[in-house]
Amino acid sequence: MNAPQFHVTEVSDTYWRATFENGSVNLVDLDTIDQLGDLVARIEGAPALTVVVFDSRNRDFFMAHWDVTADRAQLAAMAPGPTGLHPYVDNLVRLSKVPAVTVSAIRGRVRGAGSEFVLATDVRFASETAVLGQVEVGLGTVPGGGSMARLTRLVGRARAAEIILGADDFPAALAERYGYVNRVLPDAELDAFVDRFARRIAGFDKVAIEAAKALLDLASLPADEEFGPAMTAFLRTAWRPANAVRIRQLLERGLQTPAGAELDLAAAIGELARPHSDHHQDGRSPR
Repeated sequence: MNAPQFHVTEVSDTYWRATFENGSVNLVDLDTIDQLGDLVARIEGAPALTVVVFDSRNRDFFMAHWDVTADRAQLAAMAPGPTGLHPYVDNLVRLSKVPAVTVSAIRGRVRGAGSEFVLATDVRFASETAVLGQVEVGLGTVPGGGSMARLTRLVGRARAAEIILGADDFPAALAERYGYVNRVLPDAELDAFVDRFARRIAGFDKVAIEAAKALLDLASLPADEEFGPAMTAFLRTAWRPANAVRIRQLLERGLQTPAGAELDLAAAIGELARPHSDHHQDGRSPR
């Protein structure tokens, strides 16, 4: 049996905490998809639940990103979820619509698939240590979990383009300014603040919470149909031979380990970017 990645504490019948733990940097992998699907179903089926807080046992990595060594064939072959979408996307779509308020309490790094996870939650509170980003384009890949659809609505098209196409890191303060997260708190105050917020919601009427959230969803969430093309593009672009050298070099520099490239991933990706050519593809110098 695979080790559990989401450790759920039922603080009360109205308030749960789900703590993520997967390896040394909290990668998102094939097992994460299965286990998150189970957790989302459990949340959907909890009649009294009004609030779920997601946090991490790793203070340096909330969720690092997708495991670049995961088996593509196995990922592509996974059966669709209840929405008809690939189960990775299905999990995030369903998580965004559960009849409870979902809160991410973010410490450390959350990039790529990790960023897509927190974007699917209703509220994002961040420690001053948090770093967010969508680095996929810098690896030659299209983000697959709906970051284009969600970020565009959250921060606006231009800033979404900066985040996704620039493939850079966004420290907590800048992420707050852009609207990527709700607010940033001193690291020592994050847990108590989130707990107070969650307990406040946990004391409110379930009917009112569920109905109000459903109307917020109606007004703001992307249609399910927007998410399928991104996952298709991810599967088409992520394992191309053109990406292999860059991925191998990053792994040699410490990608997916607690040190090295993983600590300052956007900078490492930038260093490996192809230099700008001064010549056209046919060899002619530009005029």
